[in-house]
Amino acid sequence: MNTEIRSGHWLLDFVKLLVGPKMLVMLLTGFASGLPLLLTGSTLKFWLREEGLDLSTIGFFSLVGLPYTLKFLWAPFMDRFIPIDFGRRRSWMLISQIALLLTISAIALTNPLTHFPSVVFLCLLITFFSASQDIVLDAYRREALTDEELGIGSSIFIYGYRLGMLTSGALALFLADQDLFSWQDVYLIMGTCMLIGIFATWFAQEPTREYPLPASLQEAIVGPFVEFFSRPHAILILAFILLYKLGDSMGSEMISPLMVDLGISKTQYAMVVKLFGMIALIAGGLLGGLVIYRLGIIRSLWIFGILQMVSTAGFVVLAMAGNHVLVLTAVIAFETITSGLGQTAYVAFMASITNKRFTATQYALLTSLMGVPRVIAGSTTGILADWVGWEVFYAFCTFIALPGLLLIGRIAKIEANDASRETSYSRFK
Repeated sequence: MNTEIRSGHWLLDFVKLLVGPKMLVMLLTGFASGLPLLLTGSTLKFWLREEGLDLSTIGFFSLVGLPYTLKFLWAPFMDRFIPIDFGRRRSWMLISQIALLLTISAIALTNPLTHFPSVVFLCLLITFFSASQDIVLDAYRREALTDEELGIGSSIFIYGYRLGMLTSGALALFLADQDLFSWQDVYLIMGTCMLIGIFATWFAQEPTREYPLPASLQEAIVGPFVEFFSRPHAILILAFILLYKLGDSMGSEMISPLMVDLGISKTQYAMVVKLFGMIALIAGGLLGGLVIYRLGIIRSLWIFGILQMVSTAGFVVLAMAGNHVLVLTAVIAFETITSGLGQTAYVAFMASITNKRFTATQYALLTSLMGVPRVIAGSTTGILADWVGWEVFYAFCTFIALPGLLLIGRIAKIEANDASRETSYSRFK
C-alpha cells in the first residue's frame, strides 16, 4: 500500500471506497466470521461459570480453539479443490457457513453439566468450521480487493467482525439474563444469525483468478511454504505475528470470569458493551481505516499496538475499583476501540504479504499463529489469574505485549531496505 500522504481528493476517494458494494460484502462476511468466536469463548465461559465450573476448567476450555491454530493443515485443500459449482472461494464460504448454522444451533440441545462431553465435541466442530470459514474469507478478501482497497477493506471486515462478536457477546448475554430466554434459546438464535453470512456469500461476486489452481495437491501443500520461507527474514515476520497481540489476547480470555467475580450482572455488562461499545466500535472501525489509508500499515501497527497495551492496563484499574459503572464503561469502551484498531492493522499486514497463488494456505498459516496466544497461552490464563489475582494478572498481560511492539521497528527497517527490490509479495506498507 502506498504510504505517501495523499492530497487533493483523498477523503472523497476514501468515502467512495467506504460505501461501495465490495465493502458491504466485507461487512457482512466479517459479521459471519466474528459471530462464532465468543460462542465457544467468553459467552460460553459466562455460562460455564454460572453453572459452577472452576476457573482452571474454564481456562483449559480454551483448547477447543485449537482448530484456529491448525487451520493451515487443511487450507491447501481449499486452494486446490472447488467442491461445488459456486466458485473457488464462494463454494467453501457457503459450505462452512451452513455447517456453522447447524452446529451452533445444536448447542441448544445440550447443557454444560449434564452433557459436558457433547458440549466439548460441538464446540470443537464449531471452531473447526469457523476456522475453515476464516481460511476462505481471508483468501476472498485478499483476492477481491486491490492493494489500494486492502486497508479500508480490512477495516470494514474487522468492523463487521466486531459486530458479530457484539451479537454473540453482549446481545447473547443480555438475552440469557431475561426470563423469556434460556441459554439454549440463545444459542439457537445465534445459530440463525449465520443466515447473514449465507446471504452475503450468495450475492457476492467471485474474485477474478489471477493465477491457475495449483497443478496438484502436493504443489498446493508444499508450494506456499517453500515460497514463504524462501523470503528473507520470514522467521522474524512469523515471530511478530505470534507476539503482536499476545497480551491483548490473554487479557481478553478472562474478561467474563472477571465480570462474574466483580459482581457485575450479565445485563449490566451487556448494556455497557452494547451501548458504549457500539459507539466505540463505529468510531474505531472508521478511524482504523482512515489511519491506515493515510499512514500505511507499519505506522498504524505502532500506534495501535501502544493503545492496546494501555487498554489492557485499564483492567488493572477495573479490578481494583470493583463493580464501578463509570470505570467499567471507560475500560470496556477503550478496549473495544483499541482491540479493533490493532486487529485492523494486523490483518491488513498479513494480507499484504501473501502470494495470491497460495492465498488461502499462506494466510491460514499466518492467522494460525495469530490464534496461538488465544488458545495455548489462553489455556493457562485461568491458573495464572487464580494464582496471582486479577490486578497482577492484567499487569502481566500489559507488559507481555512489549516484545511484539519492539519487533515492528525491525520489520520497518527490513521493508525500508528492501523497498527498491521487487518481490513476489506485496509491500508491507
